[in-house]
Amino acid sequence: MPLNESSVLYPWRQRSSGGLSRVKRDWIIPPIRVLENSKQVPENLVQIKSDKIFTGEVIYKLEGPGVDQDPKDLFEIDDKTGWIRSMIPLDREKYRSFTLKAFALSPSGERLENPSTIEIVVLDQNDNRPNFSQKEFAGSVSEFSVPGTSVMSVTATDADDPTTDNAILSYSIVGQESIPPLRVNKTMFGINNETGAIYIRDVGLDREVVKGFRLILQVADMSGMGLTSLANAVIHVTDINNNPPRFSPYLYTMSAVENKVDFVIGWVNATDNDEPGTGNWETKYTIAKGNPSRNFAIRTDPVTNEGILSVVKTLDYETQEVYTLTLTVENVNPLSIKAPRDPVSSATVVVTVVNENEAPRFNKDPIEIVVLESVVPGTVLASNIAYDPDNAKLKYDILRDPEGWLIINHETGEITARTPFNVRSPHVKNNIYNAVIRVTDTDAGGISTTASLVITLRETNDFFPQLFPLMGTVCSESGRETSGLFLSAVDEDLPPHAEPFTFQLQDINVSANWTIIQVNETHAVLRPLVELETEEYAVTVLVTDSGTPSLSAYAQVNVTVCLCGKDGECKAEAAAIFGTRVGVSFIALLVIMASIALLLLLLLLAVAVGNCRRHHMKKGEGLLVGDSDEDIRDNVLNYDEQGGGEEDENAFNIDLLRNPVDVGPLPTSFYPPISGIPRGKQPLRKDYPDNLPSPSYPRKPPADPTDIEDFINDGLEAADHDPNVPPYDTALIYDYEGDGSLAGSLSSIASASSDGDQDYDYLNDWGPRFKKLANMYDPR
Repeated sequence: MPLNESSVLYPWRQRSSGGLSRVKRDWIIPPIRVLENSKQVPENLVQIKSDKIFTGEVIYKLEGPGVDQDPKDLFEIDDKTGWIRSMIPLDREKYRSFTLKAFALSPSGERLENPSTIEIVVLDQNDNRPNFSQKEFAGSVSEFSVPGTSVMSVTATDADDPTTDNAILSYSIVGQESIPPLRVNKTMFGINNETGAIYIRDVGLDREVVKGFRLILQVADMSGMGLTSLANAVIHVTDINNNPPRFSPYLYTMSAVENKVDFVIGWVNATDNDEPGTGNWETKYTIAKGNPSRNFAIRTDPVTNEGILSVVKTLDYETQEVYTLTLTVENVNPLSIKAPRDPVSSATVVVTVVNENEAPRFNKDPIEIVVLESVVPGTVLASNIAYDPDNAKLKYDILRDPEGWLIINHETGEITARTPFNVRSPHVKNNIYNAVIRVTDTDAGGISTTASLVITLRETNDFFPQLFPLMGTVCSESGRETSGLFLSAVDEDLPPHAEPFTFQLQDINVSANWTIIQVNETHAVLRPLVELETEEYAVTVLVTDSGTPSLSAYAQVNVTVCLCGKDGECKAEAAAIFGTRVGVSFIALLVIMASIALLLLLLLLAVAVGNCRRHHMKKGEGLLVGDSDEDIRDNVLNYDEQGGGEEDENAFNIDLLRNPVDVGPLPTSFYPPISGIPRGKQPLRKDYPDNLPSPSYPRKPPADPTDIEDFINDGLEAADHDPNVPPYDTALIYDYEGDGSLAGSLSSIASASSDGDQDYDYLNDWGPRFKKLANMYDPR
């Protein structure tokens, strides 16, 4: 721009009057306008001057955005002349204006004037095209929509100054194409050139004909006369439910096997011209007629839209052979008001039932029976339990009966009790016994069916109560609180046929001395009423249960009455006396202790006398020969010996020591008679041959008494091997008492038989201990 006087600004000029000066308000400097995209750079914009130039040198400075602040280096000032210049072309879309500060300084840097504000405004040029907000817009509209129906809106922007015509936009549709192509030739859509709203312009939108449209949109600035841009808009024609579904065909024939459920018997088809996969196309089938028992059901295949017909309840050929079903079909969504008002489409399905051999059926499953556990064998528990739909002959049997309590008639199915039941069986749980019954038809194939037999057992009173303990002790003092025998009763029956029990004494005589006191439902105490002697008593107690009818049992309780101590426990009689409260005096206790000491002294004296006699024997006075002329056998006798053996011949051998002569075999009268064998005819030994000579017996007594043991052993050995004397293991040897006993032989007590007919075989029947003895004797 040419420079002239108006391009010079005096922002700091002052005025004065009356010889006084004052600083006036700063001048308001109008904005400096600069056209964007100017190619004449650098370009002088404006020159500023200070009044101080008349008094001295002035230096000008410029600060602010575009100078020393971002964006830098857009403007500069000549510090001598005050010219402000633009250094590069400006872009209004980036920086619409700049606010700068101008300073007047002295050479020394002192401010000569206050800073002044300078505003630079960038003027717009139409250098930006309008742009759509999207390259492609998408919208939809229902088919058969009326003209004027809004479809969608499009938008565009322009970066130029909106206050100028450079940013005033205008919209238009410059092209239209149908999807599929060439289905519609007329212009179906219009657009508001100011707002960009697209609307329906004409009638005839049918989704079954055209699926959508593709539009070419244009926007231009300068009210449609400036720069332009293009975009696309795709409009989909949406479906409405204006086509009801139709069956095709209208008649179907199917078959179904009886006695089967949940299986498909066929498919039916209906067509719908609405958009597949939507509620306007999806169908809903209904069985309108012919299904009173709801044996059939129909559902829709979500993929093919077909109807699937199935059997959901068993069919019976014997009841009905053919079913005629009427089906109807509708859409999931209701029909549009623009759809034709035709009747609902329907179809007929004829279902033929196929007969098959059916399994027998139980009238009830499980078969429930309630019976007493003590049922009489042969009692009928159940009958008429099953039937066959085909009227075939049935066969019954029991598959499970762990206790073997049941019998079933294989032809009629009648169930009877084999034995009484036992509620305590391990197979009875909570009084319930389970069995399994099977029924089989006799037709080809032999189809079987099973059912559970549930028997509930009712408890009966079939066990007697039992009393325990059956023996015990009580204190003789009737007044003791602890005196008594606790009795308890048990019963194998279950309640209410067991406790509470009752306890009674039946004997009147016993009741006079004893009483029984009930403690609780299962226990009682037996106590004496009077003080009794310390001995055993037999008390009969009657215990009765609570069953219906009740059962009673007698039990004999053996009670020992004893003396008790302070603690109530039975003790020995002397201990009981000492334990009584009366006690024993100190003097009596001393007497008892003195008596015990005297007995100990006498025992010591007896031991001393015995030692003295043995001392005399060692000095040669002899052990068996003394001053006395009495027969030593009268002094050394063993009358308590009953076992036989070598010791039984003590008296005999001692006699040999006193008379050392060869006496030979002793007379039979010397030996006591054996029971059942008369004296004088002793049995012969069978372990030695007959008629053997007797061995020689020792005759000379020992000179030294210490050899007596050897002398006796020699004599015993000779007697053991003497075949002419009875064995030492058979006879009990006593002191010789002479011949002719007035009492006679003891054999007369055991047997009245003669000597000749005596038989000793009975000894073999007496057991192993007498078998050896029987083999040694031979009665002759």
